[in-house]
Amino acid sequence: MTEFTGWEADATGVLRLPSGRLVRGRGLRAAMPTGHPPEFGVYLLGSPPPEFGWATRWVRWPDFWVPADPPYAKSVLIETLRRAEGERVEVACFGGVGRTGTALACLAVLDGVPPAEAVGYVREHYHRHAVETPWQRRFVKRFASL
Repeated sequence: MTEFTGWEADATGVLRLPSGRLVRGRGLRAAMPTGHPPEFGVYLLGSPPPEFGWATRWVRWPDFWVPADPPYAKSVLIETLRRAEGERVEVACFGGVGRTGTALACLAVLDGVPPAEAVGYVREHYHRHAVETPWQRRFVKRFASL
């Protein structure tokens, strides 16, 4: 068995959840960060992502909106949190702020952050402009009840 080598906690885009799990958020329009590639990726896009060479899930999620299928998005994020225990996991959209920030805030909710505090948590620990629209903020607040 090989030893798990996760993300560096202080690397760009890496969010430490309250449980200590590390998840990398990023924008696909930027170059791939240096270092290890992810082992699992969640891609929040309006159309299918390209093949990356690692396990992926695509959540149909138009820019500036919320997921087209919220129950599916929740199931993918539950899987993402579970996999982040022992794999390098990334969550990405085109810009890496709105949809990615929303998904990271939902992961924070799954990891124990109260829904009303999750957007602030992600803005403090990931990106200050994460979760860009009012409907994305509302989605995070209602996420636990999906």
